[in-house]
Amino acid sequence: MAFDGITTACLKKELSDKLVGGRITKIVQSEADELLLTIKNNAAQYRLLLSASASLPLVYLTGQNKPAPMTAPGFCMLLRKHLGGGRIVSITQPSLERILRFEIEHLDEMGDLCRKYLIAELMGKHSNLIFCREDGTILDSIKHVSLAVSSVREVLPGRMYFIPHTQDKLDPLTASPAVMTAAICAKPAALGKAVYTTLTGFSPAMAEELCHRSYLDSGRPASALGDNERAMLEHQLLRLIEDIREEAFTPRIYYNGDEPAEFSALPLTMYEDLKSEAFESVSALLETYYAAKNTLTRIHQKSADLRRVVQTALERSRKKYDLQLRQLKDTE
Repeated sequence: MAFDGITTACLKKELSDKLVGGRITKIVQSEADELLLTIKNNAAQYRLLLSASASLPLVYLTGQNKPAPMTAPGFCMLLRKHLGGGRIVSITQPSLERILRFEIEHLDEMGDLCRKYLIAELMGKHSNLIFCREDGTILDSIKHVSLAVSSVREVLPGRMYFIPHTQDKLDPLTASPAVMTAAICAKPAALGKAVYTTLTGFSPAMAEELCHRSYLDSGRPASALGDNERAMLEHQLLRLIEDIREEAFTPRIYYNGDEPAEFSALPLTMYEDLKSEAFESVSALLETYYAAKNTLTRIHQKSADLRRVVQTALERSRKKYDLQLRQLKDTE
């Protein structure tokens, strides 16, 4: 499952409960696109992993420590200079975007109290960790993006930070269910696709779940829904959004046999027949899910190499066998 806006909202709640008010005691850039922050709060110590990996962008609390490189990269040194000893004031999520904004209070070189922002954007190949002043000026980022790379937005020191609106989507937390339902049903695409292309924060899996709760076929054209079907869709959408607003999250992994098939911050009734595991923490869920996925991926890669060797040997043996059959026929 994609790390969608609903999972991000669940993570924001957990991080706010545990980290707000805490002080940053250590900053390590363990990988080229990854940070590990150590934070002390309420007599406890937390490690916050922030990864801007294009293939697996993640933010979660982890119990594992990672060694610091011999020479700290420039971005890490900048964060240590400004944020070392800083206090986390708030953690916010704009709309239901896959973005977490950490507001951090610290003392500058003159001893004056000031605030800066560390912004984690978890958007696939566009993922980034961006460090900004209070006025939104970018001080630096873990990935520099020039106009040669992106015509939508530059992410470079000195530029102003803004969230690019590349898609015209509705915010489920501010738009009314009636407006959202009308926008979904105005599209000729399949209903499932119409949902996640209309609403911010909805992944294809959550769009499927909304269709399942509404007793609707996600493959039907959205524009073909009747009045009763639209009313059911609107009702289930309202209930789903109320759960998000009230932060009624229940992180859970669903298994297909022994393999993790899906995870979600809200119950997935379409997988109620599958074995599932509940987690008190979405960080624990993410660490468990992706650790299992990585293990299965490595096993699959190794078995793929083995299958390739066996397949090559079989093809050679079949060719030799056919050749011997032809020779046997010739000798007759």
